[in-house]
Amino acid sequence: VEGKLAEARERTLEIDEKREQFRPVATRGSIMYFNMTDMILVSNPITLQPSGWMYNCSLDQFLQQFDYSIRTSEKCQPTSKRVDKIISHLTYQAYRYMNRGLFERDKMMFKLMVTLRIMTVGGSLTANDVTVFLKAGSALDKNVERPCPFRWMSDKVWLNAIQLSRHGFGREQTVLFRDLTDLLQRNEVGWRKWFDENEPESCPVPEYEDRIAMDRTVGPAFVGLVLVRALREDRTGIACAQFITSQLGHRFTSPVSDTINDIFQESEARKPVLYLLS
Repeated sequence: VEGKLAEARERTLEIDEKREQFRPVATRGSIMYFNMTDMILVSNPITLQPSGWMYNCSLDQFLQQFDYSIRTSEKCQPTSKRVDKIISHLTYQAYRYMNRGLFERDKMMFKLMVTLRIMTVGGSLTANDVTVFLKAGSALDKNVERPCPFRWMSDKVWLNAIQLSRHGFGREQTVLFRDLTDLLQRNEVGWRKWFDENEPESCPVPEYEDRIAMDRTVGPAFVGLVLVRALREDRTGIACAQFITSQLGHRFTSPVSDTINDIFQESEARKPVLYLLS
């Protein structure tokens, strides 16, 4: 009996160890599920009325996608590689599933939410990093802060620059843009040229290009995104696409279309398939 009990304890430890190896899959699953359910909070940008009710997603719906991803992902060894394959397949499968029912205006938002949450849960970003991207300098009062010294720059953009110069990125709280406002004044010609570019997100950033490229706190892609959002808000959408591509890959930003065969593979006898023609 003692031998059997010892063997049972040993088996239990082995099972626990193997189960822990798959915990990253569960973590990614929770990220995707809660991003899918958060879409119900979306509002119409014109009327500002809630419009996300049509994005309701049940746990049962998600679990079907979760199980489907595990079944159809590439089988391989060792376990760590298998886990990576499942995570990659699950992330893309959940994205494609959700993408089918989203309005075009909301698709980028969903992908960005997924990317930011993956990085936040993984420890690459902090909640403050996400906040500075979303709000920039909107909480600052222009009557209290140093006035904008440039005629070509709005007060809103100047306040964004001030906020960026105070923000500490990552867990290390690295103030990467500490001297941004001073450099803007010292090299006004260079910054004005970058500011007036048609595609500033693809152009070298004056004074900061090397620093951004070498950043290891939150990564060059996010730092560049935050800078573009702060100084050239009109290019944020393009910068977001570049950021998502750098983190998740081109397939998340490339045009997608679902074939009838793809839909059929996921269909079930008790799950109707509806095609809406518009």
